[in-house]
Amino acid sequence: MATWGLIVEMTVGTGERKHMEASVLAHVEGSREEALAELGECIGRYTPEHPRSPKRSRVFRTADGFLLVIDGAWQTFSSRFTVAELVKDSAAPQPQPQPVPVPSPEDAAPPPAAPPEDAAPAPSGPTVDRYADGVPVKPAWLGRTDLP
Repeated sequence: MATWGLIVEMTVGTGERKHMEASVLAHVEGSREEALAELGECIGRYTPEHPRSPKRSRVFRTADGFLLVIDGAWQTFSSRFTVAELVKDSAAPQPQPQPVPVPSPEDAAPPPAAPPEDAAPAPSGPTVDRYADGVPVKPAWLGRTDLP
């Protein structure tokens, strides 16, 4: 299923500093038509910063969304609302791992055989204090001199 970004490009600033800035209003999963319907609802809730004293407001339908044109006392400001498919997101949350099924007692494998007596003993290192969930109390990186 596609993820769609609901994007608004709005006029900000005034005079010679007037320019366009874009921001993402929301993300919608589903079809393009569902995303366009959600975008249409966003326009009704949208309140632009400029103009402060609107005289006339018009909403136009375009191929990818809507165009809001507002005539102010001295200047005209616009906001373009667009639906765009999300292709890549560098800050997307990592997918959640699938839960591992818990085997029933009948499916349990027999315990592993004890190592032969002539085998080398397991290496014994310093014991690490851990919280109940298994996380070390002192992080392994703490005190390392090779880190910046």
